[in-house]
Amino acid sequence: MKNQNQQLKKFGTFGGVFTPTLLTILGVIMYLRMGWVVGNAGLLGAWLIILVSFTITLTTALSMSAITTNIRIGAGGAYAIISQALGLEVGGSLGIPRYISQGLAVTMYIFGFREGWLGIFPGHSAFLVDIVVFVVLLAIAYISADLAIKTQFFIMLVIVLSLISIVIAAYYGSMYLPTDEAVRWGTFKGSPENGFSGSDFWIVFAVFFPASTGIMAGANMSGELKNPKRSIPLGTLWAIGVSFVIYMGLAYWLARSASEEELISNYNIIIEKAYVGPLVIAGILGATFSSALASMVGSSRILFAMGEHRVLPYAKFLAGQSANGQPRNAMIVTGIMIFATMLLRDLNSVAPLVTLFFLITYAMINIVVIIEQNLGLISYRPIFKIHKWVPWLGLLSSVLAMFIINPTISLISISIVFVVYWFLSRQNLETPFEDMRSGLFVSFAEWAAKHTWGMKSMQQRAWKPNLMVPIRDIKGAKGNFQFLRNIARPKGSIKLLGIAPFTESNSFTDEISQLSEAFYKKGVFSSWTVIHTKDFAQGVNYGNQALRGAFFRPNIVFLNLQQHDNYETELRPVIKECIRLEVGVLLYQAHPTALLGQRNIINVWVSDRKGNWSLGWDIGNLDLSTLIAYKLKRNWEAQIRLITVINDEEEYENAKEFLNSLINLARLPETLTEIHIGNFRDVVGKASNADLNIFGMHADLPFEFVKEMTQKTESSCLFVKDSGHESILA
Repeated sequence: MKNQNQQLKKFGTFGGVFTPTLLTILGVIMYLRMGWVVGNAGLLGAWLIILVSFTITLTTALSMSAITTNIRIGAGGAYAIISQALGLEVGGSLGIPRYISQGLAVTMYIFGFREGWLGIFPGHSAFLVDIVVFVVLLAIAYISADLAIKTQFFIMLVIVLSLISIVIAAYYGSMYLPTDEAVRWGTFKGSPENGFSGSDFWIVFAVFFPASTGIMAGANMSGELKNPKRSIPLGTLWAIGVSFVIYMGLAYWLARSASEEELISNYNIIIEKAYVGPLVIAGILGATFSSALASMVGSSRILFAMGEHRVLPYAKFLAGQSANGQPRNAMIVTGIMIFATMLLRDLNSVAPLVTLFFLITYAMINIVVIIEQNLGLISYRPIFKIHKWVPWLGLLSSVLAMFIINPTISLISISIVFVVYWFLSRQNLETPFEDMRSGLFVSFAEWAAKHTWGMKSMQQRAWKPNLMVPIRDIKGAKGNFQFLRNIARPKGSIKLLGIAPFTESNSFTDEISQLSEAFYKKGVFSSWTVIHTKDFAQGVNYGNQALRGAFFRPNIVFLNLQQHDNYETELRPVIKECIRLEVGVLLYQAHPTALLGQRNIINVWVSDRKGNWSLGWDIGNLDLSTLIAYKLKRNWEAQIRLITVINDEEEYENAKEFLNSLINLARLPETLTEIHIGNFRDVVGKASNADLNIFGMHADLPFEFVKEMTQKTESSCLFVKDSGHESILA
């Protein structure tokens, strides 16, 4: 690969950017539709259409110039720009449709060349002309980009001569109409195709606008430029400036050289009015041929870049290069695609897609610059600086132009982009470079944090289980992997807090990291850190205290009670500190043989509320218990059973009403209830079996009670203490 890169010929600003961009803008529309545009819109209307069209392309070119001077752009032009900013998924969602649309554009340019050729040689076979032109184009593009650029130099000479022919015609008196008659607003009479039944400004704009959409032709060569940071802005802006002057001057010449009737009825008016008509015909052929050549070379580079980034199937093949660094495989595939589209013979129905995919790309480039400008990241420091209103104008005008040209196909084009993005987002693409998505997400998070932080009350409706899991025994943590995942998913998180004495070995740290990654792969966001200390309780409490001022702090500490744990000296201090810091606590005691059983039934034990059965917003230490039960119900597809034990038989109806109200207001579907009368410790062993029993707890919860409940229920038990910031009724 290194040798290939050394042998790859690099181009400068004039050959690599200015020439292909200028030739793509000065296309067939200039020769065959400019007169019709002036005839319908008048000189003033034509100038306004040219001005609006070039404003859209100029603002996008300025945005593109800013972003290309801020990154190390690789092959692929706009695809590379968007991918490096928003990731391969977004870049590919635009790159794939744009690649296909450029292939369709090549076919349309070939058909345009054929029409010009048949105008000179009407007896020739249309299909044969198409095949010959296609073979010549493919041969030039396949041999090398260098040959394509040299061919374009010759075509540029032909186009320059055709424009000189127009200048000479003006010099020798073709502009017979006085200026005051020429400078007028048009009557929009229509075209021969609609029987001159009328038109309007935006229809004429839609016909002309594709002429100005060639600004990516040079950028597509980004991987083969000597200095893309300099060449893309300079070459593109010069091409836009020169072509703008040519179009404005040509409109003035046409307005003074032909009557309105001639302009709207004769598409060959420029050929007839030029000093040397055949030169203009040669210019038409040259313009269509050069546009086809630039699009073929550019589209193959987009395909090659997507192959390099593994965006498409058979990526290794698509990224293949010849000995001199040419993307030959991508060119072969591109040639096959173009030939297939040529067999359709009529592309009128899909032609608008070409322009609209260009406009979607323009809009996305402007979006990239808007995001970069507003994130305020130090990494955004382009050499070519633009004002903040420029990308906004480019974005709004691009979107407006899309829906002016064809609202229906605009929606179809956008839908195609979203479908491709959805597909690519499921492919787990590995981005070989750093994009700005991390900065974007961090900025959104900071914005949300600042606004949420200012709210006076806790947002209980937004509660999610964000667990802190202290770990000193990695095997015990792995044993609870699925249980923790079922509590947290789908929107919660797990922060693994390793507690271990300092050692030179990194094995414990590596295991914590791997466990965190395993949670992430299973759909639960996870992070980790290690605190080096011999005192387990002290390490956990330090971690809790340190995170107290963080916005995204854990709201639950999960303690896994194991045989080697000293409950009084290691776990009780943690429970008390969590209560002081208003952090929820889950103390898990696994049954040695039953474990979590079949995960079908979850018992939630509700304490006796004698004298206080009213269901207000504060339901005591029951919110977190019920929330955890509901999370497990959904992930296990299990059933919740609410159980309460009362001493007084007269409280039965109150207890029943309380449980039913709780089920109703907490929106707990298909929930069972049990009400027992008697002593709590006697009832526990007689109650209906469950795979997990959830009990409330307090700071002075005795270890004997934990063991007793596990033995009597013959199940794993979870002891829960609310933080005071949860609400099952929210």
